[in-house]
Amino acid sequence: MLSMSNGEKEAMRPDMQEQGQTGMSGALTGFVGDRDEQLEMFRLVFDAIHNGVMVTDAEGYLLLMNKPYGEFLKLDPEKQIGRHCTEVVDNTRMHVVARTGEAEINKTQRIQGQDMVVQRIPIRRGGEVVAVFGQVMFKDVRDVGRLASELSLLQSKVRLYEQELYNLRSTRYTLESIVSRSPEMDSLKREALRASGNDYPVLITGESGTGKDIFAQAIHQAGPRRIHPFVRINCSAIPKDLMEAELFGYVKGAFTGAQSGGKPGKFELADQGTVFLDEIGELPLEMQPKLLRIIEDKEFERVGGTRVLQPDFRIIAATNRDLERLVAEGGFRTDLFYRLNVMCLDIPPLRQRPEDIPVLARHFLEDMAREAGLHHIPLDSEAEPLLRDYSWPGNVRELINVLERALVSREGEGLSPGDLPFHLRGKRPQSLAGQGRGTLRETVERAEREALRQALQESGQNKTLAARTLGIHRTLLYKKMKRHGLTS
Repeated sequence: MLSMSNGEKEAMRPDMQEQGQTGMSGALTGFVGDRDEQLEMFRLVFDAIHNGVMVTDAEGYLLLMNKPYGEFLKLDPEKQIGRHCTEVVDNTRMHVVARTGEAEINKTQRIQGQDMVVQRIPIRRGGEVVAVFGQVMFKDVRDVGRLASELSLLQSKVRLYEQELYNLRSTRYTLESIVSRSPEMDSLKREALRASGNDYPVLITGESGTGKDIFAQAIHQAGPRRIHPFVRINCSAIPKDLMEAELFGYVKGAFTGAQSGGKPGKFELADQGTVFLDEIGELPLEMQPKLLRIIEDKEFERVGGTRVLQPDFRIIAATNRDLERLVAEGGFRTDLFYRLNVMCLDIPPLRQRPEDIPVLARHFLEDMAREAGLHHIPLDSEAEPLLRDYSWPGNVRELINVLERALVSREGEGLSPGDLPFHLRGKRPQSLAGQGRGTLRETVERAEREALRQALQESGQNKTLAARTLGIHRTLLYKKMKRHGLTS
């Protein structure tokens, strides 16, 4: 059949069962014997292939199908000759390969509800596709269902394990997690993206609460090390006498109280990943030359050990201190400063980018509502300017705190000015000037009474809301109201 022209095939299409029996006998021209013997040998070889096999012509009509494939499909192979492949096999692409002439090797195809691996190979003569050979790539077609089921289970497990590994080793934040509208932050995000594409040290500076750790995680997540560990080291939280053991690890018996089997250090755990040195400005001066050597040489020994370790890691450092000033004062090594300050990201405080405040507030409110299982919480149009005009000395961290407090005390659907703390509303207890000097206790009593009165007034005499606004329990509120003669 492969030696016939397209015109000849069209003329014989009504009788393609006969073609299936005789059309490809020339494939065994080297076999000694007459034509019938050649054809019989061909059929024996074809049906001896345990995997499902079929052959179509250049237009997708079946020329051959072996018995194992027919058994699996629960079809008579001989009766399928002459039918189009799409009428016989689910999701087949034999006709597509015939048209494109491009082989498809080890592709997934769903046949009778099972995901199977198949190959489709165009057969050419004189540069023209004259047929397509298709095969289900399994050792035994009778095991296709079982193997496909196992493959599906294994794939699911692999996806599960990959996700667990991703969650354990990767980070919570990406560049998309950094919500902003200001051009300064957009520029910083572009710088962070550039930093993610290389392994140079990055120094992130900014006031406390501006999100330095989020930028560090985002740089790690955007780079090729993202599936490897992101190890955070808070340089201010580790006692000086334990700093070296925490960073470099220790061997068995290195010191009194050491774990019996030793312990790997942070740098060792960060192999292939990123080391984030948070609050680097607090690193003890005596540890700075050791850190410098690790950054430059990428090698160290565990405390008490002799074996040299050479982990591969990337360094990101962050600080809210002025390192240049520390260098000038002798509190930070000049060589370490320049080694860390290869790429620098200086995050502006929230007060310098007021356009970001409402955007951040809405973003955090959505997150808080979702975590609490609540519906959308809108930000009142009158509350927005109060947030935007506040100086936010605690930056984003303070904003989150204020929103959480407001969320607890709110009574309406949205967040209104009355839900915000006093200091954001620009209202203070009336000045005590002119009320006469008195003892400290008398002054405190007057201030407390005024705070109670104002909280009750602004809450519409709602005791629960007033107590939440003042940050005290409702029972204590009643006691104070009684003492100050504010009972209603």
